Amino acid sequence: MSQRRRSKTSPVIMIPGSSATVNRFNGLVNELNKNRRVKHSLLKVQVDTDGKLEYSGSINRNDREPIIVIGFENNHDGYSNIKKQAAWLDDAFYQLTNDYHFHKFKAFGHSNGGLVWTYWLEHYYSGYSSEIKMKRLMTLGSPYNFKESSIKMKTQMFSDFLKYKKRLPSDLVVYSLLGGKTYTSDGLVPEGSVLAAKYIFQNQVKSYTAINITGTDAQHSSLPQNKQVVQLIKQYLLDKPNDNAKLHLKIKDK
Repeated sequence: MSQRRRSKTSPVIMIPGSSATVNRFNGLVNELNKNRRVKHSLLKVQVDTDGKLEYSGSINRNDREPIIVIGFENNHDGYSNIKKQAAWLDDAFYQLTNDYHFHKFKAFGHSNGGLVWTYWLEHYYSGYSSEIKMKRLMTLGSPYNFKESSIKMKTQMFSDFLKYKKRLPSDLVVYSLLGGKTYTSDGLVPEGSVLAAKYIFQNQVKSYTAINITGTDAQHSSLPQNKQVVQLIKQYLLDKPNDNAKLHLKIKDK
């Protein structure tokens, strides 16, 4: 416990979406490391279906803000899989906290990765929250109501997220990023499904902000490489934001 409290490490833990591997954010991490004197080190953890953890990369000894990517051997879509992935995430998270002794971290999830984080927060986080705090969560194109564009048509997953939302930590800061290839979707996920997050997080966490990503690379699969997304991560997710970044943001909700 004392070793954990003394730790100054505050990693960014990323989860890719369905069908993506632990290599999904290689380009994003390269962009985040550009022009940095001290680079974010990168550790990748794949959780196999039997719970075995496969590691690649490493965390530098003096890196206070490493990036950890957690992916799954079974990376298929669907609510039943998201629940399984949340359990596998918990296996990996428990081991990482024992190995690296951090007591605070930030979370990032692209597409279904954001759903996995949300399910984990509602069902697993309380087991750690007295010792370990998630400071900020950023989701990117996460379809909280799957393919439904209106909350009048609630999926089972969305209904369950609403049912357990009071379990969300009240001190958490949440950013929900949505792509704008068209006026109604990012080319794959309906805008209404991403914005459904506000019914889960609003009035439950410290703050919730939705930000619309437009222009080049605003379609769903390209969002992790989007330059505006990179700048938003620097400004809002990392502990040392890039104060010189000049962003023209369209705030959808607070």
